[in-house]
Amino acid sequence: MGGIEAVVGLPDPRLRPFVDRYLGYREPAPLPLVRREVAGAFVVLVLGWGAPLDVVDPRAAGRGAYGVNSFVAGPFDGHCTTSTLGVGLGVQLVLTPPAARRVLGLPLGELANRAVPVGDLPDRWLDRLRRRLADAPDWPRRFALLDAALGARLAGTAPLDPTLGRAWRRLAGTGGRIGVGDLADELGWSSRHLAVRFRAELGLTPKATARLLRFGRAYATLARDLVPRPGADAPAGPGGWAELAARCGYFDQSHLIRDFREFAGTTPAALARSGSLSSNPG
Repeated sequence: MGGIEAVVGLPDPRLRPFVDRYLGYREPAPLPLVRREVAGAFVVLVLGWGAPLDVVDPRAAGRGAYGVNSFVAGPFDGHCTTSTLGVGLGVQLVLTPPAARRVLGLPLGELANRAVPVGDLPDRWLDRLRRRLADAPDWPRRFALLDAALGARLAGTAPLDPTLGRAWRRLAGTGGRIGVGDLADELGWSSRHLAVRFRAELGLTPKATARLLRFGRAYATLARDLVPRPGADAPAGPGGWAELAARCGYFDQSHLIRDFREFAGTTPAALARSGSLSSNPG
């Protein structure tokens, strides 16, 4: 079957505010491959043409997608699993909610906590793009096709409400550390109006998004910096999990662990010991 191939493509500079990279992949799975995918305040778009996979939300089977190689998922406020067998081929994009709202042309309230085959979306342009990507002879030409298709899509879709855009930037810029009431006051909206509009357009409430942004920072730190010591229940470093909690804006270590159980389905110590991390960025 050959080995794993992963190719990173940089989008046209004009697209960088919306897409920071393309990830092309070829991944053989001669035996069933099951991954736990962590929750996150992002949208995953996979355009594939290889072996199908299942995306399963353990909280509700009907929110998953089964036997698909191309799908849109999220934002999700709970962990999922993916499983496949065979050779996976495709391109993955991870989009912020404002970018996904613009690229997909759909209110993300329709996609929150769901994985949807691209063929089931109202506009089938992504399914047509998937077929063109499959027919292209190499990764550079696939990335060029993505540039052209995304550029045309963005030119034909309306910008996000500027107040919601500002709300997202404040949440993301603070790592979820700004209070929702304070954010609403800054925007000149009531907390209720902000929650209703934000959830409808960007998928989750500001409070849930803030929690996921904080968790995402902790998860990325674990993946990047914290190497487990053999037989240890804490990461390398003088402060262990309490230090990680403080760095990422948690009240204490138990608060951090509760969020990992909810959003990753296990504890940070278990993830560190196993060395098995999600293909989602957290």
